[in-house]
Amino acid sequence: MLQLEFSPEDITFLKEQRFSHPHPKVRRKLEALYLRSQKVKNSDIMAWCGISKATLHVYLKSYAQGGIEQLISRPIYPLRSELQPYRERLAAYFREHPPATVTEAMVKIKELTGIERKPTQVRLLLKSLGMKRLKVGTIPAKADAEAQEVFKKNIWSRA
Repeated sequence: MLQLEFSPEDITFLKEQRFSHPHPKVRRKLEALYLRSQKVKNSDIMAWCGISKATLHVYLKSYAQGGIEQLISRPIYPLRSELQPYRERLAAYFREHPPATVTEAMVKIKELTGIERKPTQVRLLLKSLGMKRLKVGTIPAKADAEAQEVFKKNIWSRA
C-alpha cells in the first residue's frame, strides 16, 4: 500500500479545485486524493467517487510520482480512429457494395484508405456505420437437385 504524504498546500489545492476544476475527470481525481489526504478508507473513496480499485491506485501512483502537477497534466481526450476522415467514403462504398464477410471488408478498407485494421475493429466500424450481421442458412447438399428446388420455392419465396 502506498504511504503518501500530503503537504498543507496540496491539501488546500485539492480542497479548492475538487469542485471547481473545469474538467470532470480531473475533479474526480482531485476528490479521490482529497479524501485520501483526510485518511478516508480506500473502499469508501472508491464507493463515493464511483471508481475501481485499479483506478484509485493509478491516481495514487500518479500523485506519488509527480505530485498534483502530474495528476492534472495527464492528457484526457477521446480516442479517435485513423479511419475517421474516411468514414463517409467508406459508408457510401459499403452501402453500394455490402461486404459478405469481415475479411472482405478488411481488404476493401485497406484498398480504399491504405489503413489496415483487425477484424474486431472492422466489425465495430461496420456496426457504427449501421450495418448488421446477417445470419445465413445452408442450402441442401449439391448432389440433391430436387431438394434444392423445393428449398428455393419454399424458403426463398418467403423472404
